Amino acid sequence: MPAPVRLAALTLLLGLSACSVQRPTPQPAPPIPANVPGPATQPSAPVQPSGTPAPGQTKAAPRTSASFAPPPGGPSHWDPGLAVYVLETADGVYYRQRTYYRFSGGWAWATSPDGPWQPTDSSGVPPGLGRMHP
Repeated sequence: MPAPVRLAALTLLLGLSACSVQRPTPQPAPPIPANVPGPATQPSAPVQPSGTPAPGQTKAAPRTSASFAPPPGGPSHWDPGLAVYVLETADGVYYRQRTYYRFSGGWAWATSPDGPWQPTDSSGVPPGLGRMHP
């Protein structure tokens, strides 16, 4: 074997063997936080879960629904029993999913609180309203 090839092979062999014999450097362990409560640590007062009223208090009715958007342009509140918004500026007018409902001798619906009102039966209104005036 020619000398330059032998020298290149020897250099390559020594260079690669140095990589395989080196030990990896040890990594330091992550620090333990000082404020972690131990088994003997107890809270000083009971913690009240979020959304649960304290004893002796009643939970207020929600002003909005988690599933339905409130009506545009007017004050209203969510009635969980009827599952609709009750308009506070128009007596007996309800709202859910871009539709207004009212009962005046029979059920009617409209896309605006001012009408025009289209007659329907109790199957054409949300179930809570349908049970109110079947």
